[in-house]
Amino acid sequence: MSLAVRLESASTEFQKIQLELQNAVEARQRLDAQLNENELVKKEFAQLTPDNVVFKQIGPALIKQDQAEAKSNVDTRLSFIQAEIKRVEGQLKDIQQRQEKKKAEVRG
Repeated sequence: MSLAVRLESASTEFQKIQLELQNAVEARQRLDAQLNENELVKKEFAQLTPDNVVFKQIGPALIKQDQAEAKSNVDTRLSFIQAEIKRVEGQLKDIQQRQEKKKAEVRG
């Protein structure tokens, strides 16, 4: 394979890796936003008294929900989001390593 063909192939692969990295960064940003939102909800729940009523929005309707269940749901979501963040962080690290290897390959 000629040098030009190998360089073009490596360059194309590098661009694919960059796109993959961009998608992973966007996923990480979405997860951060979800984490912040759920942490705010958890803080609000911490201020509730047993007499406060909690509602859950289902479509256009608000349905009364048990406080303990609502708090448990938020804690479960937080755990899931944190696990997803760890997974995406691992992906980001892997993608960045592949990107560095490909960058070195493209430079020759």
